[in-house]
Amino acid sequence: MNNESSTPPSENAGSTPIPTDTTVRRSHTLSTPSGSISYTSESGTVVLRTDEVKDGVWQGRKAVAEVAITAYTLDDADPHERPVTFAFNGGPGSSSLWLHMGLLGPRRVEMGDAGALVPPPYGLVDNPETLLLVSDLVFIDPVSTGLSRVLSGEKPKDFHGFTADVESVAEVIRNWVTRENRWLSPKFVAGESYGTTRSAALAQHLQEKLGMYLNGLMMISSVLDFGTANFEHGNDRAHALYLPFYAATAHFHGKHGGRRLRDVLDEAEDYASRDYPWVLSRGNRLIETERTEAVSRLASLTGLTEDYIDRADLRIEHWRFFGELLRDRGMTVGRLDSRFTGLAASRIAENMDADPAMDAITGPYSAAFQHYLGTELGVTSEQVYHAISEDVGRDWSYKEFENSAVYVIDRLARAMRQNPHLAVHFAYGYYDGATPYFCAMDDVARLAPTLLPRLEHHFYESGHMTYVHEPTRTQQSADLAEFVRRHSGR
Repeated sequence: MNNESSTPPSENAGSTPIPTDTTVRRSHTLSTPSGSISYTSESGTVVLRTDEVKDGVWQGRKAVAEVAITAYTLDDADPHERPVTFAFNGGPGSSSLWLHMGLLGPRRVEMGDAGALVPPPYGLVDNPETLLLVSDLVFIDPVSTGLSRVLSGEKPKDFHGFTADVESVAEVIRNWVTRENRWLSPKFVAGESYGTTRSAALAQHLQEKLGMYLNGLMMISSVLDFGTANFEHGNDRAHALYLPFYAATAHFHGKHGGRRLRDVLDEAEDYASRDYPWVLSRGNRLIETERTEAVSRLASLTGLTEDYIDRADLRIEHWRFFGELLRDRGMTVGRLDSRFTGLAASRIAENMDADPAMDAITGPYSAAFQHYLGTELGVTSEQVYHAISEDVGRDWSYKEFENSAVYVIDRLARAMRQNPHLAVHFAYGYYDGATPYFCAMDDVARLAPTLLPRLEHHFYESGHMTYVHEPTRTQQSADLAEFVRRHSGR
């Protein structure tokens, strides 16, 4: 391997360091079924700069943060022909290590799966299904995640908000594209969870503000309307849209006998689309026979008891469901992936105390990436690596949506109208209780019919991090690669 570090920061007359990019380049090879490929990694931090204006007078470009990135580029490829994909996770407050080490990157973590987890210290293996086979990759950790930090004197909160986040990520992309002479490359954005919310707004921002038109968006476990997951203040929509997820989870844990999953989902989707919203809308106007029928149907679909459904007034809140489904076994089911189970801290608690799916994946992914970062990518840092920063989530501002749910379907629609070649790939996990698939489908149904030919949908028997399930990982890798091939405009 050949190492090449960037030039150390210079100093000005006042001996104050001038922030510069600090990255490490290394050469690698990867064996795949179709032969070996040679590629270069560049990992470290790049300086984020913004225009500074005081009293209406431009003061220049001010360095405000250092943003951690890892870029992979195929050696000897034509940059005008070679696609590039910019990828990130969500949170808000999540680094990009999940997509990086679980699905897209050339190396991946080995952690096992639900019911068959491997013990520490876990493993790191090649990923011959990496998206690098068809696209260069740039993983971005938004400010305050991973190793990304504001510079001395700057306020982290200035970046912890909907618009500020979109603008800062867009600037990192613009800067990389300009520095690497990739303005004429086909470009894609891959986001997961809140990363899909960011992606929809980012596509509009890149196109309208920077003139950077995209070829495609990869929306993994998407959420474009936060109202679909809001159980508060009489929002019965969430209760109905979560029902197919509840049914899928009940099926996985043996509550539907020998029925096929698809048959269970069809029944749940049909009830959630028609009868259940009507039942909820009736309130105390339901007659006794109607209520009895609804209780029975919901109990059958969700695996919960009729007594519980009746006491819950036909409304099943998701946090309570995670703790209720397997309460008789002293177990809770996962939110991120309901295939995972964990021991309940209390068998009489209203909600579970922790997500067993999150517990299962945090250790393997954090250990694998931090080992990989230092030993193979050549990046060392005294900073704490924030896989997920809870401080960011607590600080996050949605001031742009005051008194309403976060909603970016209109921004995605605008980006697609502006750019008639922008295609969107949606990936859904049936066992995802964080951004349930039927909620996401309801979001997409709000797009105009004229945009439908540019949308594609893929469903997997997995959870929020779809790729934790090995059969899904290999299939999803193939699906994403095909999406890039078809929409690279060449």
